[in-house]
Order: sequence, then C-alpha cells, then structure tokens
Amino acid sequence: MKNTGMVEVNKVLKYKFPIEYEFDPVEIEKGTNWVTLKLKNIGSETLRDLDAQLHSVDTYNLSVFGSWGSGAGQLITELEPNKEVRLVFRVNAIGSANVYATLKGRKDGKYFWWESSWSSLHLSDEKAVIGSLLVRSNPYTLIGKTISAEATVRGLRKNGGLKLEFWVETPAGKNELQATTDIKDLPIGDEARYTVEFTPKETGFYTIYAYLYDGYMRIGYKTEHIQAAKA
Repeated sequence: MKNTGMVEVNKVLKYKFPIEYEFDPVEIEKGTNWVTLKLKNIGSETLRDLDAQLHSVDTYNLSVFGSWGSGAGQLITELEPNKEVRLVFRVNAIGSANVYATLKGRKDGKYFWWESSWSSLHLSDEKAVIGSLLVRSNPYTLIGKTISAEATVRGLRKNGGLKLEFWVETPAGKNELQATTDIKDLPIGDEARYTVEFTPKETGFYTIYAYLYDGYMRIGYKTEHIQAAKA
C-alpha cells in the first residue's frame, strides 16, 4: 500500500434492529460539511412518520444544522421493509466528534423510538486522536490510596506540537490539573501511553479528564469516573 502520510479512515456499516445504518463520509473537513445518513429497514414492519435527527456528542467540535432552510430533523413519511433512504445533514466542524442518529415515529400503530450507537467523524487534518482513558483500579477506591489513569494517543498524520492534559474534578466540584505532557513526535499509526497518578482526599464521585491539544486547539478528550470511600 502506498504511504500517503495518513491513517486511512473507513466507513462502517452498522446494525441496530430494525435499522441498518451508515454515515458517509466519516472523514470531514474543517468548516461546513454535508454528511449523508443511510437508513435501511431490516425489520418486517413498515415504519411511519419518522422524525430523523442527527446529534453531536461534542458540540464544541461539531454542530448539526440540518439541511439549508430547515432544522436538524427530517421527516420520513414511510420506510417499508427492505427499503432504504438517504438523509443529508449540514454540519460545521472545528474538530473530530462522535455523532448518533435518532428516529421517533410509529410502528404497527404504536409509538416507536430508535437510537443508533456513536459513530466517529474524523477531521481530515487532525494529527492524533485519544484512543482510550482507563483508571487502573476498579470503579471504587479508598481515600488516601494513590491510583493511576492511563490515556492512549494514536498518531494519524505527521505531527508535533501536541499536548496532553489530565484533570480531575473532585466531589466538591473543584477541577484540578494533575499533569501536562508535551508530545514531540508520534509516528503515524503508532500508539503511545501516558499515565498520571492522583490520590483521592475526600469521599464521593470523581471525574478524570484527558484533553489532547494541537497548539491551542482542543482536538480530543476522554472521561472516566471513580467512587472514593473511607478506608
């Protein structure tokens, strides 16, 4: 395969009964894009009066505006078994984001609700992506016990100037910066692991955040949670 200096991003056909669905494209440009959502009825009953909507999980990076002159929702009057429709949505992107689709309408005369799983839309010129954020313990820990969290970052294109920050939100609502790591160079397709340690000092619910920056622009984030109790 020819080395194009980038990691290839492929479309994925997904299923969640009674719908087969696909987003196209999955790699987008910064600014305005047109994203097509293909829906196919793989069930045995006709779906009627469907309100189809596209949602962004990260509205900081990507906003959904629907088609020109209309909102983010589109109406499907009827979707018979083994039939498919293609809906076009207008989105504006400054970074990669997860999206999902919802349908609400009628099936066999009864109320029908359907929601897809998350699908990632990648910004074409992004240098890297956070693959995961894991806490190296079970969801529960004890006050005074130091735990570690690990984030993985994968190189997508020739990079440099990347920065990874770890933050923790305490049960009292205080956000504390735990560590900052400068990522000098991450080979295309390679994955690196970065770890931070912190010690819970109060009981309650903690949220751990990993933010990936390209210069001043946030290009990715992940969250994880733990519950701390008294020893």
